[in-house]
Amino acid sequence: MEFPSFRQSQDKMAPRQKVEKRASDDGVKYTEAQFVEFYGTKKGAQWWKAAGKATEAPKAVAKPKAKPKAKPKAEKAKVYDYSALEKGTRLQAKSEGKWWAAEVVTVKTGKKDAPVKVHWIGYTAASDEFLGPDDLRCKHITIKTAGEAKPGPKPVKLGGDELLEVSKKDTAPIDGQKPGTSGLRKKTKEFMSGNYLANFVQSVFNALIEENVPVKGGTLVVSGDGRFWNPEAIQIIIKIAFANGVGRIWCGTEGLLSTPATSAVIRKHGKGNEAFGGFICSASHNPGGIDNDFGIKYNCENGGPAPEKVTNLMVSHTASIKEFVTCEKVPTIDISKPAVFTIGDRTVEVFDCVEDHLKLLRSCFNFNQIKGLLRRKDFSFCYDCMSGVQGPYARKILEKVLGGKKGSCTNADPLPDFGGLESAWHGHADPNLTYAVELVKTMGLNKEGRKIETENPPPSFGAAADGDADRNMIMGSQFFISPSDSLAIIVANADCIPQFKKGLKGCARSMPTSGAVDLVAAKKGLKCFEVPTGWKFFGNLMDSGTKYFPDKDTYTPLVCGEESFGTGADHVREKDGMWAVLAWLQILASKSLKAKELVSAEDVTKAHWAEYGRNYYARYDYEGVDKAKAEKMMDVMAANSGKLVGKTYGALKMKINDMFEYLDPVDGSISKNQGIRFIFEDNSRIIFRLSGTGVAGATVRLYLEKYVGPDGDLGQHAFDTVKPLADLAEELSGLKAATGRDSPTVIT
Repeated sequence: MEFPSFRQSQDKMAPRQKVEKRASDDGVKYTEAQFVEFYGTKKGAQWWKAAGKATEAPKAVAKPKAKPKAKPKAEKAKVYDYSALEKGTRLQAKSEGKWWAAEVVTVKTGKKDAPVKVHWIGYTAASDEFLGPDDLRCKHITIKTAGEAKPGPKPVKLGGDELLEVSKKDTAPIDGQKPGTSGLRKKTKEFMSGNYLANFVQSVFNALIEENVPVKGGTLVVSGDGRFWNPEAIQIIIKIAFANGVGRIWCGTEGLLSTPATSAVIRKHGKGNEAFGGFICSASHNPGGIDNDFGIKYNCENGGPAPEKVTNLMVSHTASIKEFVTCEKVPTIDISKPAVFTIGDRTVEVFDCVEDHLKLLRSCFNFNQIKGLLRRKDFSFCYDCMSGVQGPYARKILEKVLGGKKGSCTNADPLPDFGGLESAWHGHADPNLTYAVELVKTMGLNKEGRKIETENPPPSFGAAADGDADRNMIMGSQFFISPSDSLAIIVANADCIPQFKKGLKGCARSMPTSGAVDLVAAKKGLKCFEVPTGWKFFGNLMDSGTKYFPDKDTYTPLVCGEESFGTGADHVREKDGMWAVLAWLQILASKSLKAKELVSAEDVTKAHWAEYGRNYYARYDYEGVDKAKAEKMMDVMAANSGKLVGKTYGALKMKINDMFEYLDPVDGSISKNQGIRFIFEDNSRIIFRLSGTGVAGATVRLYLEKYVGPDGDLGQHAFDTVKPLADLAEELSGLKAATGRDSPTVIT
């Protein structure tokens, strides 16, 4: 718009002083008076005002700041887990853009980019090569993100510090709380009465604190074999543990942990070596139930039974105890499923009872190779868990992980009475020919190990476990393998077991166990130890050369065993029934692969005898005899130590007669009165020993051994062969008069 009047009057209205001007829409600046003159008073004011806004320097409108481009999140490194891969595992491998059938040769985790060496199926070994995860397909290769731990159950807060109020309870010593070779065992009702359990548990804590064990704030394992009163005992121990300052309790689901699994948990759970020890509520193979037996033992930080020094200190505290402490307000903990509970600054973690043991066993054996054996059409097996704690382990490991036929693990539901009187074994979950009658019959034998007719063909392989799953019995089809032979055969064939791929350094046996393993050790140049009965003695040998005994020789890898159906190695510090079964399956799998046909347990055993000779062996148990008379019998034989050397008994000539005494080469301790030995010049042996695992009366064990070389008659029945030694044992001991028995309770 033009304003001609403005232009016409510009000269006439020249300002005498500087006057503000504003631009109109024609781009020319005018004074306010000029705007009024042109538009009139009202509109001129409006235009002036409008011109003022137009001429103001526009205020910078702040543009919304653009969000800085997010830096791409650094991808967390993927960590590939190859631990489930074993030699022979089938997989697919990529070459030149295509996938081909291959199998694992070896895994070297140090080669980060290409750690898996594969063999191309149908090609020679010259084509084998190392490949990385991008070139491999296999369900056994799993991925986890670096730094990320598998999330556990969300902690459930049960209460605060008010629940941790410590109550002091007056008490007095109770006679007879000295543990035997495998812990303290008494009748269940005795444990349930008064302060019996509390006294013992508090005495253990007193001993540990005196020995400067880090109890305060420390981690303790508490579980058991599932026998009657097991859940209630666990709750009592938890309350006493918290009162003594324990910071964290570890417990298996349902309160279950087999004895070897407890050792594995103490050693390996969490980051490893976190727990200072653990309580195992178990009486092992003894019958369970309110009218039968209960037991408890303490295992140290190495996962093994407390050594005699600590045990003796515990016993001294049981004799002088005046009070125990407990946190009475701590509620009953739900141990039925995995969970984490917090009470103030204390924690109870309940975890899957099988996982730690399974993980450890994977590192010992070639699961893929064993899986191949179990899937053979000409192979079958039966594992009798005898209603003890082994059931969940057997089903998970043998049936689920290794693919064994469902139902092959029998009596696999843990029961508080191990089946009770109604079971074929009358609740006595002891894996031997006498008590494991259901398995023995299934395998085509009677209680003497003699063949019988069966309705169905016996399985290829049989095994049984006891109540707490540390013992094992191994059988073939209509064929029994003694525990002494089983130990020797495992040592002789250790090269079949990946755990010993670098070779064994030693082996050990309890004194009553036959000398079969000694023959293997001599031929293979292995160090061989003869120790008293009790797994703690093996534990010292396993810990020799470690942080516990750094100045001593190292004897591991080591395999050890007892004639009482206990076998194990240094992966844990307890005998391990599942380990023994897997060791046998591994040997059979390895030999079958090499032979390209099924090799049976009988085949392996007879081949062993053909090479090393046979140690015919039997054990007679006289259970529940008068303790005073039995001790007197032992004293009389001990008094004759050395006096019978050189005497002849028919065709036998005495070489040694003594009371066995053991000087521990690791800790220097001396264990006396460990059994009477009669050893003859042909290496036949008669051994007498009072058992420390019974509850009522005493149990006299008589061990008989007759050696026959490879060229001798190896096909006799063991019980027949050693019978003359049993007759001689009566002459040397007066056994029948001392026990009041004409025959043993159990022969195995």
